[in-house]
Amino acid sequence: MIQLNKIEELKNIIEESNNIVVLSGAGVSTASGIKDFRSKNGLSKESSIPLEILLSRDYFYEHTKEFYEFYKKYFNGKNIKPNITHKYLKKLENLGKLKAIITQNIDGLHSMAGNKLVYELHGTTYSNHCIKCNKKYSSNEVFKSIGIPICTCGGIIKPDVVLYGEMLPTEALEKSIESVENADTLLVLGTSLKVYPAAGLINYFCGKKLVIINKDETDYDRVATLVIHDDLTEVFKKLDKFID
Repeated sequence: MIQLNKIEELKNIIEESNNIVVLSGAGVSTASGIKDFRSKNGLSKESSIPLEILLSRDYFYEHTKEFYEFYKKYFNGKNIKPNITHKYLKKLENLGKLKAIITQNIDGLHSMAGNKLVYELHGTTYSNHCIKCNKKYSSNEVFKSIGIPICTCGGIIKPDVVLYGEMLPTEALEKSIESVENADTLLVLGTSLKVYPAAGLINYFCGKKLVIINKDETDYDRVATLVIHDDLTEVFKKLDKFID
């Protein structure tokens, strides 16, 4: 059970902050019904092939059919909606406190909730392109396709998500670093901080308050101002009452 004094401390930190940046991970989206990778009910349990291989660049090009069988089954977010954490962050943006969200998630839920400045470090399922002619395709076109989605030119359509073995988008990474450097408060939500280079963004933070909210411990807990080990939904249900 969450200690109320920690919720009170979090409320005070937010009230005193004028430039909040959020770093969000899979734990933010699990309440919307999206599986994370490595928990006891995560995606790693759904395949005999390690996700680092199955969702890699090489596997996409060498086993495209098998890649899409898994991708279409587990990454179609058509009926997924933002949860209370996403909605709370939108309220913070409306108040002028939240300046940017840096996310490792590819589900597009932060944008769906209405947040304007979202840096998607690992790309998004909502954008796709032909690897031959670069024609753009919607997620609906990809997920409704039969088998491997094919462009009108005959080329294979690829999701604009960062697969294992690919580089992060340069602009999103540079803007993320800049946002973290300028933040007075960094809220780290629902991430184990084990995936780099995203986890390394914390090293650019030189503001006043580092807050980590995650079910499990992280390697950065020892340097944080406030650490809450609990479910994000429960935290933001209690915190939400403080914002009109």
